[in-house]
Amino acid sequence: MNLELDADQSRALGRLSELLDPRGRPVRRRRGVYLYGRPGRGKTMVMDRFYATVVSDRKQRFHFHDFFARLHALTHESGSIDQGIDRLLGTARLVCFDEFHAHDIGDAMFIARLLDALFARKIILVVTSNYPPQGLLPNPLFHDRFEPTIARIVEQLDVVAVDGAIDYRTRAPRDRTAGFAAGRYVVGECAATGAVEVRYGARTVRARVADGPVVVFDFAALCGTATAAADYVELARRFRDWTLCSVPPLRAVHADWAMRLVNLVDVLYDADLTLNVFARGPLSDLVAQVHAVPDLMRTHSRLGELSQIPAVPVG
Repeated sequence: MNLELDADQSRALGRLSELLDPRGRPVRRRRGVYLYGRPGRGKTMVMDRFYATVVSDRKQRFHFHDFFARLHALTHESGSIDQGIDRLLGTARLVCFDEFHAHDIGDAMFIARLLDALFARKIILVVTSNYPPQGLLPNPLFHDRFEPTIARIVEQLDVVAVDGAIDYRTRAPRDRTAGFAAGRYVVGECAATGAVEVRYGARTVRARVADGPVVVFDFAALCGTATAAADYVELARRFRDWTLCSVPPLRAVHADWAMRLVNLVDVLYDADLTLNVFARGPLSDLVAQVHAVPDLMRTHSRLGELSQIPAVPVG
């Protein structure tokens, strides 16, 4: 990410700085901040710069997928969302959520209860999102049920756009020697063969290879079955080097399969784990003519950070 801030990034960082006193400590009862904009505009970078300046051990930063997975588990264990929040956040005065979103009505109702609990605790909240508040849970069948929560977000948080003209992921790719960006997007087939059952919790998923930190999955096995973002979070804690094989153009599969790929890439990107994708066509074709899959453009942007390996001509 660029070191010199653009106008939107600078404005957002200035607003975030108002959450701290001159010594860098969170000021209680300050209005939180909701940063939104398209992928690659620097929202996470701005939030992380701000978070690094906070002089307090009463701060927490989460990727929203990971937080949600952990909160679901603790709520199930304790039987209470309030107890789950208490165990996750402890005495935090400042909480930052990266990639805040609501696409599913069940998750949206859970988010509503989460936000009510956070606001009641007077915790300062900072979130990044690809959506302005009114764009959350866009499904017209359910959007009106989330309107009270949207109103609460606008009431409690200042909404700040970070949506400049440049997608910085196309300008300054990350270090390609390690982590997510060390992976490849290959037009072609995987060489890895085999079959092994990978157990996580009470569930299993079939892989081609599962050897130490290395795992190789077929797209259909991992994204074509009823897996949730929380499942990918759990698997990401076990495997550090991922390969996904036989990825078709997403217009050729059910929207649920495409949405699972979005969740998988989000989880691996946030954990900065290496991902190799073997697809049947170039990245542009992967997402072409795909409609009604939220956050797919973020996935396209993130996969664009991988080394792009075209098909090798035969003959």
